[in-house]
Amino acid sequence: MDFTEAYSDRCSAVGLAAREGNVKMLRKLIKQGYSIDVPDNRGWVPIHEAAAHNSGECLRLLICAAPSDDYINSKTFEGTSALHLSARHGSLESVRVLLEAGGDPNEVTTEATTVLFLAVENGHADVVKFLLQHGANVKGPHSWSGWNSLHQASFQGCTEIMEILLEEGASKECKDDFGITPLFVAAQYGKLESLRLLISHGADVNSQAKDRATPLLIAAQEGHAECVELLLSEGADPNLYCNEDNWQLPIHAAAEMGHKKILGLLIPVTDRICDKGKDKVSPVYSAVYGGNKECLEMLLKEGYSPDAQECLNFDCRSPMCMVFQKE
Repeated sequence: MDFTEAYSDRCSAVGLAAREGNVKMLRKLIKQGYSIDVPDNRGWVPIHEAAAHNSGECLRLLICAAPSDDYINSKTFEGTSALHLSARHGSLESVRVLLEAGGDPNEVTTEATTVLFLAVENGHADVVKFLLQHGANVKGPHSWSGWNSLHQASFQGCTEIMEILLEEGASKECKDDFGITPLFVAAQYGKLESLRLLISHGADVNSQAKDRATPLLIAAQEGHAECVELLLSEGADPNLYCNEDNWQLPIHAAAEMGHKKILGLLIPVTDRICDKGKDKVSPVYSAVYGGNKECLEMLLKEGYSPDAQECLNFDCRSPMCMVFQKE
């Protein structure tokens, strides 16, 4: 169910006053005894409206009039607290008011998203720092996928926030549900500065995901040449077996996806045993499979054999056999 759309006819007068930041009206309604915990169609009560619209003074009024100690941590139908909303919108004042009044900095939504993660996701470095100073847990999963906030900051290329998280104890080797580290994320999405920062902090350039993929493999697959260059210069192993189901190296990914520059970087450093070795797969197959003529030409010019080993993965006796099958 979609709880993102607010229906104006379902919001209470108190909620509307909080949404508009109308402190005078809100004070009047509270004094007249209007309820401050009537939810709208999204499960939002007035404290959520005040938080989402960055009204610190409205928050103070609502907190003072709270019917119970639990009011400050009231949740919407999506499990979102007022603190989640303030962090998402980057209102440091609102975050401060809520934390001082007892808001939980480690509360999670129905999708297991933390307050810290939302501040990181929306690029609010000042809020991130403040949350960490007031008890937000920098370690462990911060979202439904198992991503830590460092994964998200790496994905966004926000090195300022990455530095804050690392200084506060975030693990540079934290893994999500798929065994993926923040460095892997940087390599996958071509975030060169994120990659550079994590390497400078000693992150493992050869850390493998659960399916055995490496940062070098994913960077080669996605065509991020600068990331490939950096990883190789920092000791990434181009001969590390990278696939749980099929024998594969980064050179295979580059050949299949048609990334010529990356293929040129990998050819000189890849062990030639993959060319004709038993139970291995020549990258010539990968180039043919991907239909990448220029990559195929590069491999052949560099001495890779057109008579590579029989490939059970592709059910082919030779690369030429594969050519005819594709035809």
